[in-house]
Amino acid sequence: MAKPAKSKSTKSTKAEKSERQAKIDAIRSQQKGSERRRGFMIVGVCAVIALLIVAYPIYGIISDRQALTEFEDMNLQSIGAPASACQDVETKTATGSQDHVSPGTDIPYEDAPPAYGTHYDVWDGIERKFYAAGDRPDVGELVHNLEHGYTLLWYDETIADDDEALDTLRGLSSKFTDDDNFRNKFKVVPWTSEDGGAFPEGQHIAMTHWSVGGDGDPSGEQTGVWQYCSEPSGAALEDFMTEYPYTDSPEPDAI
Repeated sequence: MAKPAKSKSTKSTKAEKSERQAKIDAIRSQQKGSERRRGFMIVGVCAVIALLIVAYPIYGIISDRQALTEFEDMNLQSIGAPASACQDVETKTATGSQDHVSPGTDIPYEDAPPAYGTHYDVWDGIERKFYAAGDRPDVGELVHNLEHGYTLLWYDETIADDDEALDTLRGLSSKFTDDDNFRNKFKVVPWTSEDGGAFPEGQHIAMTHWSVGGDGDPSGEQTGVWQYCSEPSGAALEDFMTEYPYTDSPEPDAI
């Protein structure tokens, strides 16, 4: 006996099921592809992060070596007295970051000279490297420079009256000529009796820096740094600026 013919509705139902399954398979395949791509992206991002973690300290080492080479190329050690003309470095917990006041405000600094503290909301540009008493910016302005990573070499009135010592300081300041290189954030400035107390007995030069602990993290413990010298010493200045570069400051990226 002949088999009954399948109805059109049965064929249509099977075709619809087959079409739906094909769509489901396509969606699943697309999802798997997206998951694979997502996985590759996650692996790629992790790889980049890992490379940055490894590269950062290497960059720091290279940067420090580069800075040392730059200072050696300046030949600062040939200028002035040997480093033994300077006392040991002194530090003190620093305050006053972002504590700005208007120019002309009286700011009583405890230290002679200051290495940190409340300061004016303006600062001196990087271009000028040497100042005499008659044209020097206000101390409150220069302290803002310290916040930006500058090293300031202050000289007292004994040095101001010594032409040979002043020539030595001019020679040091003339080495910092590249204003595009923030390693040259350096100024020679006078400290007068009108500014505050005297330097320690027998000391006529003071180098100051506003540090954040040496790691370049503005949130680090901030310290004021001093080194007093009996006379100008390029060798001591090189050591000081190598140990306390502009990157070790509350605001190193500000000029």
